[in-house]
Amino acid sequence: MKIGFIGLGNMGAPMARNLVHAGHDVTGFDLNPDLCHAVADQLAIADDAASAARGRDIVVTMLPNGAALLDVAKKIIPEMQESACFIDCSTVDIDTARKVATIIEAAGLYGLDAPVSGGVGGAGAGTLTFMVGGTPQALAMASPLFDIMGQRTIHCGDAGAGQAVKICNNMILGATMIVTCEAFALADNLGLDRQKLFDVVSTSSGSSWSVNSYCPVPGVGPKSPADNDYKPGFSTAMMVKDLALAADAATMTGTDTILGKAALALYQNFAGQGNAANEDFSAILKAIKQSQKD
Repeated sequence: MKIGFIGLGNMGAPMARNLVHAGHDVTGFDLNPDLCHAVADQLAIADDAASAARGRDIVVTMLPNGAALLDVAKKIIPEMQESACFIDCSTVDIDTARKVATIIEAAGLYGLDAPVSGGVGGAGAGTLTFMVGGTPQALAMASPLFDIMGQRTIHCGDAGAGQAVKICNNMILGATMIVTCEAFALADNLGLDRQKLFDVVSTSSGSSWSVNSYCPVPGVGPKSPADNDYKPGFSTAMMVKDLALAADAATMTGTDTILGKAALALYQNFAGQGNAANEDFSAILKAIKQSQKD
């Protein structure tokens, strides 16, 4: 396929590379020239977003927020060829996802909101999970690409449903990581061996992805950002963004999300400490242990 890929950051670049390695003709673009330069030897680089989308069978976007998505959508949709498919893999608010879907439909194009789970590691390894909102026809067009960039695709419903599921998922992730960190901090204070705690919890009722696959303490469980000085697989800043989206959705629907909003407040506070916003979100363990000392 001829593919345009707009947004070549920590997630977008490895996703685009995997499409190239699978034999697709990929043209990329990012507003940051340094990001374009970093992948210029692996895929063609367009002069602007509209050029990256022109004549492409499918255009994929991976952008930082809803405002950026809406801006790019207005620029590229008029340039996309008839019956092309627009796949947005960004994590944005539900209203923006639905607004973009309306613009896509009015232009006679196919479209999907398809945010991902799996972090930078999953993007590089091609093991992402795609949460998809949109029509079955659009999904059929995009599925071969999802199979390259990820290992699981779930059709969550109509336009906006992918974003809604992603918001719910990451609210769970944010809250469970905090209580996981609290449990390891408590274990330290009780004089317990961290590995023994992991061995029990990972196979017992306290089991979760935050424990089993992304343990926030170094040297325990599968390799995680904790083993790499908390270099981000998923940054604190991104967790703050996603928890804020969940809080907004809860307010919009009148849903009482006490733990979700508490997690947001804790991550917002942590993000304001030194370079924490750019560290992995599991680094909040350091703030929890520091608060005990204080």
